[in-house]
Amino acid sequence: MKTVTIAVDAMGGDNSPAVEVEGAVLAARTSGVEVILLGDAERIEQELSHYDISGMRLEVKHTTQVVTMNDSASDAVRKKKDSSIRVAFDLVKEQKAQAVVSAGNSGATMAAGMFVVRRIRGIERPAIATIMPARNGEVLILDVGGNVDCRPSHLEQFAIMGDVYARNVMGISAPRVGLLSNGAEEKKGNDLTRNTHALLKQHDLNYLGYVEGRDIYSGAVDVVVCDGFVGNIVLKTSEGLASSIASMLREELHSRFLARIGYLLARPAFKAFKQKIDCEEYGGAPLLGIRGTCIICHGSSSAKSIATAIKQAAESILTSVNDDLIAQLDRMGGKSEPPGSNPDGGKDAQDAPQVG
Repeated sequence: MKTVTIAVDAMGGDNSPAVEVEGAVLAARTSGVEVILLGDAERIEQELSHYDISGMRLEVKHTTQVVTMNDSASDAVRKKKDSSIRVAFDLVKEQKAQAVVSAGNSGATMAAGMFVVRRIRGIERPAIATIMPARNGEVLILDVGGNVDCRPSHLEQFAIMGDVYARNVMGISAPRVGLLSNGAEEKKGNDLTRNTHALLKQHDLNYLGYVEGRDIYSGAVDVVVCDGFVGNIVLKTSEGLASSIASMLREELHSRFLARIGYLLARPAFKAFKQKIDCEEYGGAPLLGIRGTCIICHGSSSAKSIATAIKQAAESILTSVNDDLIAQLDRMGGKSEPPGSNPDGGKDAQDAPQVG
């Protein structure tokens, strides 16, 4: 198996660099990937000293600047050229790494990807996708915050990217694709969904038409397509609901003696359920549509989440997600990179969103 090198932004998370370092050590130990940790070398080395890293492929690259959550995407890309996020993408461009993992400023991460490694030919806007648990497996949702104002062509491209990712990484041979709307009937939706629906019906994708919010986790489809405004609300609502259910269930189980006895008897089932809805099991959100691989993690990610994201990035590389996406776009007659990107990264960098 070829060596996969992942560039990890060690300075972006809420508890950096401790969490990123621990996650990198976990990934290097269990999967054999090579990891380059970028950021304040002294702090990273101090964290690494807590672990036995003999035999692991871990490298530290010092950077002098840090992108904060308050930095605008354009400023982060153009003014902080020695930041851990920017240099991580520089390494991918220079072919010294194949992927970037970051729990930092997601808008800046997306902007850096668009500016440094650029978009795949035929993709107007990259999309942030996320894998969520469903009744009989998993469901991929995109976009979940990268593009809040979309055109039908954007959602059409999201569907194509979702199909390729589901095939290559999730192992689904013929992913069922659905377009999120406020009803299953063709007359439902708004101008965006109706026009997108007309486009997707012309594709050879396994497109099933409109799906409603209640269908997302039912297992009815494998890929759910929506604009980033709607997708981010779906994501945050799902996270909040899962957390609230867990808290309420915990309170009920500890409120009565018989409930505690019942919990002891059902503990294996509760453990399996917790693992199924545990976000740490899913790593981060792949940024699809750029000429490289990038996984965007939550700022409060744990070490386990970072390790899973690193493995997720390696899986994307080993299954040739981008190569297959390029081939599919070429078969469709994908056009050259759309107007708006220039050597200075002006429009791409300025338009990149700040997503949560």
